[in-house]
Amino acid sequence: MISDLKKFLLRGNVVDLAVAVIIGAAFNAIVKSFVNGVLMPPVGLLLGGVNFKDLKWVLVKATEKAPEVAILYGQFLQTVVDFLIIGTTVFVVVKSFEKLQKTEKPAPAAPSKTEKLLEEIRDLLKSQK
Repeated sequence: MISDLKKFLLRGNVVDLAVAVIIGAAFNAIVKSFVNGVLMPPVGLLLGGVNFKDLKWVLVKATEKAPEVAILYGQFLQTVVDFLIIGTTVFVVVKSFEKLQKTEKPAPAAPSKTEKLLEEIRDLLKSQK
C-alpha cells in the first residue's frame, strides 16, 4: 500500500500538478497586487476618482437592527479584471512555450532500395493496364 502511494506521488504528472498549483497561487497574488495597486487606481482616477471596490447598489440601507444589503458589483469588476489579466498572461506564456517546443520536422529520408523497387513495380503494373 505504501509503495503504491509512493509510486503515485512520485509520478511526473502529480509532481508537475503540485508545482503548477503552487506557482499559480503565487501568480494569483502577484496579479491581484498589480491590479489593485497599479492598474485600478489610474483607471479609477480617469473615471472621476472612483474606487472600484466601493462600487455597489444599495438595496436596503443599514439600520440599527439590520446591516446594509447591497450588490457589490465593484468587487465583481475587480475580479473580472484579475481574470482577464491572468488569462492573457497564461495565454502568452503557453504560446511562447509552444514556440520554443516546435522543432523543424526532419527532411524525409531518401527512399530505400526496397521502396524504389516497389515504386518501379507499381509503375510497371499501372502501365500494363
